[in-house]
Amino acid sequence: MTCAFDFAATTIDGKPFALAALRGKVLLVVNTASACGFTPQLQGLQALSAQYQSQGLVVLGFPCNQFGGQDPKPDAEIAQFCERNYGVSFPMMAKVNVNGDEAHPLFAWLKSEAPGVLGIQAIKWNFTKFLIGRDGQVLRRFAPQDKPESLTSAIEQALAG
Repeated sequence: MTCAFDFAATTIDGKPFALAALRGKVLLVVNTASACGFTPQLQGLQALSAQYQSQGLVVLGFPCNQFGGQDPKPDAEIAQFCERNYGVSFPMMAKVNVNGDEAHPLFAWLKSEAPGVLGIQAIKWNFTKFLIGRDGQVLRRFAPQDKPESLTSAIEQALAG
């Protein structure tokens, strides 16, 4: 059976990263963008990370430029922007595609496990969020307009489970 911990990614500074290193943690996987109306959610995601990290939450940001070209800069500049403007210290990965033939395998799996409204698998915009339990299974998909602070109840349930 496939789970989130079976996948690998590349960190925003170019290093390989196996999600298996996070086995037993609760994950919040988010496709981010630096020039989006939802970009201020980075601050809320950082707050969630700070609040729940000691209990086992890991927020993972995956920059994506597929929606309105809202993250065109190189990874190093994205990392600097997120840290400087929003204090992001949670792990950021290298830029990925989340839809189409070149979608990162993790996102292809996430979409199949937790389709959106009306069963549509495609991610419609930046800041779609996937909550993954300690067993590596997708618990819930959240829409871009779902603010990070609105996820606390679901996160607390996942951490308790």
